[in-house]
Amino acid sequence: MKLNELKDNAGARKGRMRVGRGIGSGKGKTAGRGQKGAKARSGVSINGFEGGQMPLHMRLPKRGFNNIFRKDYAVVNLGMVQKAIDAGKLDAKAVVDQAALRAAGLSRGGKNGVRLLAKGELTAKLSFSVAGASASAVAAVEKAGGKVEILAPKAATADAE
Repeated sequence: MKLNELKDNAGARKGRMRVGRGIGSGKGKTAGRGQKGAKARSGVSINGFEGGQMPLHMRLPKRGFNNIFRKDYAVVNLGMVQKAIDAGKLDAKAVVDQAALRAAGLSRGGKNGVRLLAKGELTAKLSFSVAGASASAVAAVEKAGGKVEILAPKAATADAE
């Protein structure tokens, strides 16, 4: 069998029905749309329309808001850092910062930097340079013999973005 001889089983693909092409086709005249009404017309979208009554999605109350000043941190857990060191993706002797974590595939996004969290076990002696860290993460790193440097927040520049 050759690649150019591959084909579907008989009856696996059904052709498209062409509507509105004469009474003999079985789908002529109204083309399967029935008689009159909004559904018979073209260009009418009726999803969520309730005949003029206020639609359900507009009757339900709104909740919450999006804080435009919220900081965007890439979250990294200590357990994942330890896994990366064991796998040889991270150098334990170098300072672990956002660039190193991104290169190891541990952090994505995080416009405002990396935040270190304490989930998992850390045994390697590491030096971190991150934008933020939980108190328990700092304690866990120091217990393993490492240190955590919290970077000053980046000043918002006028030409940024």
